[in-house]
Amino acid sequence: MRNFGRTLLTVAVVVSIVSSCTDIKTGEESRHEKLLSTPSSYPIIAGTDEPFASEAVYFLLTDRFVDGDQSNNQQNQGGDNPSFDIPLIGPNGARANVGYQGGDFRGILDNASYIYDLGFSAIWLSPVVDNPDEAFTGGEQVDFGKFGDKGKTGYHGYWGVNFFELDEHWPSSDLNFSQLTSALKESNLKTVLDVVANHGSPSYDMPTDQPKYGELYDAQGRLVSDHQNIHPDDLTPATNSMHEMLHPIRDPYLAQLSNFDETNPDVENYLIDAYLYWIDQGADAFRLDTVVHMPAEFWARFSQRIRAKHPDFFMFGEVFRWDAEVIAEYTHPAGGAMSVLDFPGRNAMLKVFESADSDFSDLIDYLHLDDDVYQNPYDLMTFYDNHDMSRMNASDQGFIDAHNWLFTSRGIPVLYYGSEVGFMRGTVEHKGNRNYFGQKRVDEAEEHVIFSPLKRIANLRRDLISLQRGIQINLELSGHGASFLRVYQDEELSQTALVLLNKSDAPMSIDVGGLSVEGLWTDVESHQRYSLSLLSEGVEVPAHGVRVLLSSEAVEDLSRLTFKDL
Repeated sequence: MRNFGRTLLTVAVVVSIVSSCTDIKTGEESRHEKLLSTPSSYPIIAGTDEPFASEAVYFLLTDRFVDGDQSNNQQNQGGDNPSFDIPLIGPNGARANVGYQGGDFRGILDNASYIYDLGFSAIWLSPVVDNPDEAFTGGEQVDFGKFGDKGKTGYHGYWGVNFFELDEHWPSSDLNFSQLTSALKESNLKTVLDVVANHGSPSYDMPTDQPKYGELYDAQGRLVSDHQNIHPDDLTPATNSMHEMLHPIRDPYLAQLSNFDETNPDVENYLIDAYLYWIDQGADAFRLDTVVHMPAEFWARFSQRIRAKHPDFFMFGEVFRWDAEVIAEYTHPAGGAMSVLDFPGRNAMLKVFESADSDFSDLIDYLHLDDDVYQNPYDLMTFYDNHDMSRMNASDQGFIDAHNWLFTSRGIPVLYYGSEVGFMRGTVEHKGNRNYFGQKRVDEAEEHVIFSPLKRIANLRRDLISLQRGIQINLELSGHGASFLRVYQDEELSQTALVLLNKSDAPMSIDVGGLSVEGLWTDVESHQRYSLSLLSEGVEVPAHGVRVLLSSEAVEDLSRLTFKDL
């Protein structure tokens, strides 16, 4: 991950990011080509030169997306502790499920065009490695709305027992992981693989030791570590070789999960070798699970070793904390130089988009556009919910407003599966957050009121390099209206996007008379043109709408873009 954004605000750094007026994802001529110009000797201006900043990510739990091949469902697996379809029943007909439900690689590939056409260019998959075959019998009993692991399965993929082996629930006879990633690339989709380094499967507190639980196998299928259903306090790594890769101190935040000893070189080598293997099978980027539960020094070594084989390989971490200074540690070289999921941004977005009476100004502080908290804030993964927290509990209009912001403001947008139709909004894990989506919902999605506005703004971002990489200059974020610039300029083109957002129930005229950019601004959709004087009279933005106007005037000096003190 490169430190690029703030440097380019003040000095000219020569870098060529694109070389023609083409769609940077497909190589096809952009429909906005006429709005681009070719500066020759002006400063380079960009928030980031990170290639992955061009992406928008659709996150799905493989088991919960679409069952495309029923032959791999393993419905009879688990014996006395069956693993398929374990419902949790709540009040008023509410349901969740902690068993496998059939989603697989075939279901993903069958709907690759659905995801791409919606405006996404990458799919983040839950872990694909082998998990135990039975429901877990230790820990606290899981129930509707209650946290616990007893009676739960590894449908989510985070309970790895062999990090080199593909779990049998995902592939078809003609579709393994390598074939999936290759086919997705043909559909212009990258693969982000979710990987775990902190822990394996649940490992103790079982009435009787269960197969695979607490066990770890190598690439040859040999048992290399076994928790042996022993409490962490009683592990003896000094005298028992099966305990050498495990921490004898339990992490209190991660239930009964086996806790790998990251100071052991064998652990580090095992994980590095495993994840290099999956890169060789076609993974384009990694999402790193439970980053905060391991020291920054480990992640520095991890990233250095991965990138020694695959320079500039993109990784983003889950640092499940709400303080920017805490999560930012991992964006710097000493913490692995990774991107991170923007948890503070998630909190701010929920505050604004779950409430109709909220104020756009509450989004300003999480951006960190003008300080050195993050290595580069433009490389952060921006999102409003995921599988580990409540889904956003917004109205349809709130979702539309959130997407308009998510796909135009700084960062790389991530959307959790089903959010394109407000699926299971407001629910947490074990209350429906991870419920099965299914082909029927996919087929009906385009009829939902949230779907078309999302498709519109996501595809607009895919077309405009300014929305992907441009620096963000806030003009005014207050009340129900927001206006800001995204400015991108390289040796080949100049593109400044003026973004206008309205989250109210009525049309709004937004005054942007503070701009000082001469020449014409063109609405990218209506093609209506605005002079500087017309902008000062106000631009009407529809209720819960977005307008993006482009200028192709070369930027000689950022400080002269507006009359306002930036």
